[in-house]
Amino acid sequence: MDGEVALRGGAARLELVAENLQFAECPRWHDGKLWFSDIFARRVIRLDETGRAETMLQLPEPDLPAGLGFLPDGRLLLANLARPVVLRLEADGSVSTHADLTGLAVGPLNDMVVDRWGRAYVGASGTDDFDAPRPLAGTGSIIRVDPDGTARVVASEMDAPNGPVITADGGRYIVASVPARQLTGFDIGPDGSLSRRRIWADLAPGTSDGLTVDAEDGVWTCWPQGEQCRRVVEGGEVTDVITLPGRMPVAACLGGADGHSLFVLSITTGRASIAERRSRSVVERSRVDVPAGRAG
Repeated sequence: MDGEVALRGGAARLELVAENLQFAECPRWHDGKLWFSDIFARRVIRLDETGRAETMLQLPEPDLPAGLGFLPDGRLLLANLARPVVLRLEADGSVSTHADLTGLAVGPLNDMVVDRWGRAYVGASGTDDFDAPRPLAGTGSIIRVDPDGTARVVASEMDAPNGPVITADGGRYIVASVPARQLTGFDIGPDGSLSRRRIWADLAPGTSDGLTVDAEDGVWTCWPQGEQCRRVVEGGEVTDVITLPGRMPVAACLGGADGHSLFVLSITTGRASIAERRSRSVVERSRVDVPAGRAG
C-alpha cells in the first residue's frame, strides 16, 4: 500500500506497521507504544515500533471499546461505545467502572482525551439509537470526568464531537465537529472547564475524523472521504498533506521514540463495511517534520 506524502521537509513514504485489524480507532501514544481500540474485535491493542502487537484488554459482548486515555498513575481509561460508561483497567488486569454517564450522555460515547491531571473529556454523539444515522447536528456534548469519577457536561450543542486533542501547554482543547466541517476550539480553565468556544479551523469542503496535535499546535486531521491526512493550523491553513489511495483514514497519532512518527489508522474496505461491521483496517506510519506536542 503506497501513499504520497507532501511534507515541508520533503517527500516521505508510508510504512505498513499492522494489518488484519477490524476497525482500528482512537489511538494514543503511551509509555513508548501505540495503544488503540480495535472496535469490532472488542479489544484494546498495544503496538510497539516494530509492529509487534499485544491484546491488553478483551471486552465481553456487547461492550465496544472507543476512546482511550491514561490516568497519571498509568491506568488505562476506556470509553464504552455500547453503553454510557467509562471503564478503568486496573494494574492487576481487572476492569472497573470509572464513571457511569447515564443521564449525562445522549447516545453512544465516542472518542476521549485525558489531560495530565487525569481529567477525561468524553464525546457523546447525540443520538440515543446506536444504529441511527450519525451525526445529529447540535445534539452532541462533551462530558468531563474527574479523576474521582464525578462527571459533568462541559459543552453542549456539539455536532458529534470526535478526535479530541489538548495542546502541549494544557491550555486548549480542540475537537472535530461533524457535519459542520470544522474544528472547534476551547480554552481550558484551571478547574477543567471549557470556555471561549470558537471555530479553530474551517475545513470545508473537507470533513474530519480523528486528530492529533504537534508541538507547534498544528493539528493532523483525517479526512476519510478525501483519502487524506492533512496538517492544519489555527485559521484553517493546510501545511502538509498525506494521500492514502484506496483507504479511509479515520484516526492519527503522533509518537515514536522522537515524536516524529505519524501513525495513521485507515479502513481499507469502504464505508459500507463499517455499517455492516465487516470492515478491515491497517496502521501505517510516516515521518513528519514537527514532533508530538504531548504524551498520548
